[in-house]
Amino acid sequence: MTNLVYLVPLFPLIGFLINGIFWKKMPKSAGGIIGSLAVLASFCVSLGIFFEVKSLPEGTVLPPVELFSFIQSGSLNIPFSFQVDALSSLFLLIITGVGFLIHVYSTSYMHEDEGMVKYFAYLNLFVFSMLLLVLGSNYLIMFIGWEGVGLCSYLLIGFWFKNRDYTNAAKKAFVMNRIGDLGFLVGMLLVLLNFGTLSYQEFFNALPTTQVAGSTYNWIALCFFIGAMGKSAQIPLYTWLPDAMAGPTPVSALIHAATMVTAGIYMIARSNALYNLAPAILDFIAIIGLATALLAATIAIKQYDIKKVLAYSTVSQLGFMFLAIGVGAYTTAVFHVMTHAFFKALLFLGSGSVIHAMGGEQDIRKMGGLGKHMAITQGTFLIGCLAIAGIPGFAGFFSKDEILAAVYGHSPVLFALALAGALMTAFYMFRLYFLTFRGKFRGTHEQEHHLHESPAAITIPLVVLALLSIAGGYVGLPAVISEHHTLATYLSPVVSNIGAHHLSHETEWMLMGISVSLVLVMIAVAYNVTKKASFAPNTGIAKVLENKWYIDELYDAVIVRPMAALSRFSDKFVERAGIDGLVNGVGKTVRWGGDRLRLMQSGQVGFYIFVMVLGMVALFAFSFILTN
Repeated sequence: MTNLVYLVPLFPLIGFLINGIFWKKMPKSAGGIIGSLAVLASFCVSLGIFFEVKSLPEGTVLPPVELFSFIQSGSLNIPFSFQVDALSSLFLLIITGVGFLIHVYSTSYMHEDEGMVKYFAYLNLFVFSMLLLVLGSNYLIMFIGWEGVGLCSYLLIGFWFKNRDYTNAAKKAFVMNRIGDLGFLVGMLLVLLNFGTLSYQEFFNALPTTQVAGSTYNWIALCFFIGAMGKSAQIPLYTWLPDAMAGPTPVSALIHAATMVTAGIYMIARSNALYNLAPAILDFIAIIGLATALLAATIAIKQYDIKKVLAYSTVSQLGFMFLAIGVGAYTTAVFHVMTHAFFKALLFLGSGSVIHAMGGEQDIRKMGGLGKHMAITQGTFLIGCLAIAGIPGFAGFFSKDEILAAVYGHSPVLFALALAGALMTAFYMFRLYFLTFRGKFRGTHEQEHHLHESPAAITIPLVVLALLSIAGGYVGLPAVISEHHTLATYLSPVVSNIGAHHLSHETEWMLMGISVSLVLVMIAVAYNVTKKASFAPNTGIAKVLENKWYIDELYDAVIVRPMAALSRFSDKFVERAGIDGLVNGVGKTVRWGGDRLRLMQSGQVGFYIFVMVLGMVALFAFSFILTN
């Protein structure tokens, strides 16, 4: 099956071309079927590749599958080739599996939208770009996919482009991603300059033997991390992600929960050989990840838009993944990527089911008691909340517990802060659940009259994702339960944890007991808080949290407005008065001179003779001066 790996991105590309070319003439249902079948076909091929890689002898790494020579210049050879190994095959399953469920969901969610076929074309293009990103055997192919998902995020966030706020959100995402992408590009150039290659295998093999300054590793690792900060929404490049909720809800699930935002995690996990040589950058990543997790969690506590709560939850969970990477727990971060894809896609699609039933309403203050009318949505949403909160038996518990254990082995102080972030996660998620599904309905009578469970095309993906949110964690059982970590063993030929501090079973049981007990306490607190909720205007720190620490306002004051003022100054004085003034001045001078010189063409022969004699005298005088 590995020889057929090119089919994995090819099917979504074909779906994009068919839907993209014929979107004006094609029936909406046909566009949904074509888009969904394209991703399903990729999933089937990915499944075959996964089992083939799994059956390889332990420690075996397959050579890249070369399709054609992409760039050939002197000694530089960059082929268009795919790397099929444990890491890429796992991400193929996540992207195509979760992506297919979201495509099926979209066939119902978007069926009334006039641009539905175009929407599926964009979704297929996104899946194609993401597959290129994880399949590339060198950084250049990864970068092509990297830029592709950035373009698709712009198209999908601003899909309803008639709304100016949505197009502004799309532009914000595009610009902030470009900032990070510049760092990634500089890192690639540093690799090419110092190692003469962009191939993963050649680069990683050359790391121990190539004589370069130790700071070079740090600079390359830092530039790559800047790229990851933009794509995976870390401080300070995180503010685009909450605004990206302007797109359709399935877009939020696909791009901003399950796949695109995890691209930074994938890139660093793929480059683990580099980061092992840059411990200072790993410490920096841990600090940024922890700060992002805590900041986003505090903001989520006081949000009332159902999708904004989930958006800040995504930023916070990405912070936990980077924290795991920062303490050297690469496979643990990948484990959380997988479980997060399941329960966060479930939560976003569940919120879409709620919004669908509420006629487009997203304010949880106007909801309540929806569980009486939407039993399937409520049950699956509850499973997602239990998973992300880290309740034993659900997928999120296993990956979150593994992160906390790795952080505790690295630093008890970081563990305490990370635990605080995990407790806030439990609080704001169950605050969201209780305000949405429990209590009395707080919306209008018209909304209550139309409350109903969503159709099967929406509920079936919810049920499947709910099952994955339960079973997905059992591939990484903690050491106190099983010494065999299935996922870590599978990923070991490509990536493995470093600096692991083996905790005693007593310590692990203690950490699990503390975290689970406190999580249950936070759920009880959330229940009591929501039971007495009055929704009075927030004051003090609550108002600060509701306004997201005023970070957007800070960026606007410190960066956006000065840049706008500089742009206006440059436009008026540099562009118009300077450059345009110079160019236009040359033209005006030539025209003025021509207007004057043409007067000399009077048609009078005597005047012409006079000028000729005058010229001869001038030439003689000039020659006399030169010779003396």
